[in-house]
Order: sequence, then C-alpha cells, then structure tokens
Amino acid sequence: MSPRTFVALLLAALALSACRQRTAAPAVNATPSPPAVAYEAHVAAGGRIPPGGTLHNPHQGDQAVAASGALLFSAMNCDGCHGPGATGSVGPNLGVGRWRYGGADAEVFMSIYYGRPKGMPAFGGALGEEGVWTLVTYLRSLPRSDNLVTESWEKP
Repeated sequence: MSPRTFVALLLAALALSACRQRTAAPAVNATPSPPAVAYEAHVAAGGRIPPGGTLHNPHQGDQAVAASGALLFSAMNCDGCHGPGATGSVGPNLGVGRWRYGGADAEVFMSIYYGRPKGMPAFGGALGEEGVWTLVTYLRSLPRSDNLVTESWEKP
C-alpha cells in the first residue's frame, strides 16, 4: 500500500469516527428544566394547587451581574417590547414592581424562562438558567417608581 493511500484511508477513518462520536454521545452538561413555581394564579384542576419547587436567585443583589443583565436585556431585544431601561412600551414597565404572574424572583424567572400568553416568548432555551437569572437580577436592580401611571384592576 502506498503512503498516499494509507494517509487517505487514515483520514477517512478519523472523519467517520468523529461523525459517530457527535451523533452518539449524549449531552454531558444537559440540565433538566427548572421546577415549576407554585403561585396562586396557577389553574388548579380539581381544586388542588399543583406542587412547586423552590428557586433561588444565585446572583441576588450582585451589581456586576445586574450590569451584565442590562447588556443582555438590550442584546436579546427585550427593550424592543419593554422599552429602554424596561420602562414600558408595547410590553409592560418592569420597574414598577407590579407583575401579572407574580413578582418574586422565582416567578419572574418562570415568566422569562417559559414565556407567558399574549406576547411574552420563552427565552429559557436561548439563555439557559444562568442567562435568565442574569435578567432577573437586572430587573431587580431597577429603581422603583412611586408614580404609577395606571391603577391595578384587582381589588386589594
């Protein structure tokens, strides 16, 4: 066998083994989806509220992560709906502290991760848990406005 033929066969064998490894190997760093969060707006079948897991923001109060979240907010075009600085536009103002689906860190996480009806897309697949927690940390760092432009439709 000539050296050229040997090299060609060797390269072909390496190429085939590389293809096989990519398709056969499971994802090593695959993490399961975060648990659901229990909150009173859940639709309860049969009068029982579904169980929920507990999520905690690993970056709570971290100003460096909040600054990264501001950049991520713009990079993911969140400001296209929620306006610059999350002050509201087509989507709601995220700095006033009024949340339709719950305002705890875990509930805001779930809104971003899984999306919500009528316009909020799910970003969990694109950002992963770390990216979503970065956005939650940014939203928590926004200054609260005492001047609310609308009133809540729910009775206290």
